Amino acid sequence: MRARFRGGHDRRGGVLGYPLAQMLEEVAFIAYHFHWPLDEIMVMEHADRRHWVEQISAINLQMNESGG
Repeated sequence: MRARFRGGHDRRGGVLGYPLAQMLEEVAFIAYHFHWPLDEIMVMEHADRRHWVEQISAINLQMNESGG
């Protein structure tokens, strides 16, 4: 998807200001813990991916606190 901005510059669509390295870290985190396919995780909305990262982190914290 292309957008035209003032001054005639073209820019591809996407999440602006969201670092690629952080997104890849989230994808790897979810894939490692839930074993979901990469393509399914990559097409998730940012908010959904963040939700699952938070859920996995809460599960890990609970397990660590209970000694499991």
